Amino acid sequence: MQTVEKWDIFEVSASGRTEGNPFTDYTVKGIFRGKNETVEADGFYDGEGVYKVRFMPSFEGEYTYEISGSFSEEKTTGAFLVTPPSPKNHGPVRVANTYHFAYEDGTPYYSVGTTCYVWSHQPEEIRKQTLEELSKGYFNKMRFCVFPKHYIHNFRDPETFPYEGTPVDNSGLTEENFAYNVDFSGNHWDFKRFHPEHFRRFEACIAELRDRGIEADIIVMHPYDRWGFSAMSREEDDLYWKYVVARFAAYRNVWWSLANEYDLLRAKTLEDWERYASILCEKDPYNHLRSVHNCIDFYDYTRPWITHCSMQRQDLYRHVEYTDDYRVRYGKPVVWDEIAYEGNIDQGWGNISGQELTRRFWEASLRGGYAGHGETFVNPEDVLWWSHGGKLHGDSPERIRFLHQILCETPGLGLKRGTGSFDETVGVPEGMAPDSGYEIHYYGFGRPTFREFRKEPDARYQAEVIDTWGMTVTDAGIHSGKFRIPLPGREYMAIRLRRLPE
Repeated sequence: MQTVEKWDIFEVSASGRTEGNPFTDYTVKGIFRGKNETVEADGFYDGEGVYKVRFMPSFEGEYTYEISGSFSEEKTTGAFLVTPPSPKNHGPVRVANTYHFAYEDGTPYYSVGTTCYVWSHQPEEIRKQTLEELSKGYFNKMRFCVFPKHYIHNFRDPETFPYEGTPVDNSGLTEENFAYNVDFSGNHWDFKRFHPEHFRRFEACIAELRDRGIEADIIVMHPYDRWGFSAMSREEDDLYWKYVVARFAAYRNVWWSLANEYDLLRAKTLEDWERYASILCEKDPYNHLRSVHNCIDFYDYTRPWITHCSMQRQDLYRHVEYTDDYRVRYGKPVVWDEIAYEGNIDQGWGNISGQELTRRFWEASLRGGYAGHGETFVNPEDVLWWSHGGKLHGDSPERIRFLHQILCETPGLGLKRGTGSFDETVGVPEGMAPDSGYEIHYYGFGRPTFREFRKEPDARYQAEVIDTWGMTVTDAGIHSGKFRIPLPGREYMAIRLRRLPE
């Protein structure tokens, strides 16, 4: 009997009809039955007469399956055994404790994300470099696009395209003649015939991230386009959405982002976005996390299908500082997926320092939210992490990894903003009593040489000084009542207090 571990992928392949257009003319569906669940999942055509259905089991034990549809006159049946998950397999990420996340097995998940929009479309050498960097454990979420991207520093065509056909001639495109709005007439695509190799490459990247403990935040649509993918018809859009969900939903590390900067897709209406969401909710049997990302105007994150807020900063100076407000407004996890990138390009969103990006991560985290990284350094090869992946050059990744280590030491499932002085941000455990005895006091760009605290005279507190830039944690003694903690008088310091058992 075939075996698959819990929360992994069980795939069934069957031969079927090839006449006409197999992507539109035939159906394929699987029913998977176990003691604790019965799941129906759409299948997809993978080219060369092969139809596939994928399933992610949520329980251990024996399952049976039945694959049927108009693709074949015969049904494919069988059985398989679901074994316990391996130690690093914790299942899909879910919302936990209202504002935070945890894996399905209950293990806390603290999002420290990055953006590499089209890394999956790059040559093998660049993709290999990207995976080597990701293997260092800097991030546990990555945002990237199914469609290629037309943008500055993105002039090269991708390795593959999602549809059969030919693209517009790109040979004369330069920074001097670059324009966001282009004529799509030079492209010739059959929007009803997918190019399976494109999707195989993409899902191979999802699997590589999964194997490194990284969530794949899949950007299904975006506005930066010279090929016409952003201007498909309603019928073509819906076909695309159903195909994407059928292929990718069984990967446990999938998050769905309806769009990057949805409000710049001028051809799409609010009704369109709600229709895409309904397709997603109907066709994804595993209820993966769902959101939509903005440029200027936030989507209505109170919509019931949205599981968390995926936000871009709206102000040059204040952004993550609004985390407290948006938690209250939306009652959902706040994820700042774009808060400007560490780098030195001429664009205002891509030239902040590593210190500033790290500070924004700490501010977001201690206020009960989460932040996202990106990197945009000018280089001779014009390979920028934010778009292509490749190699990292900045100072923030290892500091973000250090922050993640601190977050993993937090009691409970996450932080929220606590009470402190006006010049500090205080993080305390979410959902625990105000006097739980765990506090992180962060001073950002302030440079105090000491800080005084007043605690219960009969309680003992372990104090530690955290250098968030130097990535050190220094013992500052055990204290009670009124006490003073010396600080080095430089930026990006924090003090952690933990009450000791009586």
